[in-house]
Amino acid sequence: MTRGNAPQSKVHYRGKEDDFVIYIEDIESVQKWKGDRSIPLAQVVSGFKIYVTHKHGAQNAYDGASKATLENEFGTSNEDECIIKILEKGDLQETESHERQGPKNDSMGARVAH
Repeated sequence: MTRGNAPQSKVHYRGKEDDFVIYIEDIESVQKWKGDRSIPLAQVVSGFKIYVTHKHGAQNAYDGASKATLENEFGTSNEDECIIKILEKGDLQETESHERQGPKNDSMGARVAH
């Protein structure tokens, strides 16, 4: 797994009640899938998990979408069908995740003043 500075692709879908996000492998794979539905979803999405943003846009913290939330928005709680609808109608976004920063070794070994 990459530690940072890796491109991160997702699809953001604005629903009636909530916003939804799914992570994808890359934008090209979604575009190929839209043209050829015989491509398996497993080659398009990066994990079969749907996130809900509570109307806070695509850049904030996410929670996993409950079956009731999916049922209210998409008319089904089947995650595969919901993912297909999000891929069809959502906005493709690609961002670069920032390198992790912070203290590497707080104790600094023997150099700490006692």
